[in-house]
Amino acid sequence: MQIDKLRGKQLDQLFDAILSLKDREECYRFFDDIATMSEIHSIAQRLQVAKMLTEGHTYSVIENETNASTATISRVRRCINFGSDGYKLVLDRLMDAE
Repeated sequence: MQIDKLRGKQLDQLFDAILSLKDREECYRFFDDIATMSEIHSIAQRLQVAKMLTEGHTYSVIENETNASTATISRVRRCINFGSDGYKLVLDRLMDAE
């Protein structure tokens, strides 16, 4: 995993903080303080791109609906195909929750 390069006390603290959040409103409050609007938008956009890729949408449809660049779409596709299955894990859980 790429993130192993960052593994340590600070990243553990961040993940523990995220895991301590109880609901969506707490997430809004925490992320409003910890990240810029651009960072939050980028992360949310990547998740939407991953969802659309797994649903079989084309790059052009994804680009039009999300305004993501083809570079971003390609990067997300690479993560889906060769990454740590993080997108799959989250998207499967979101589907189960619906």
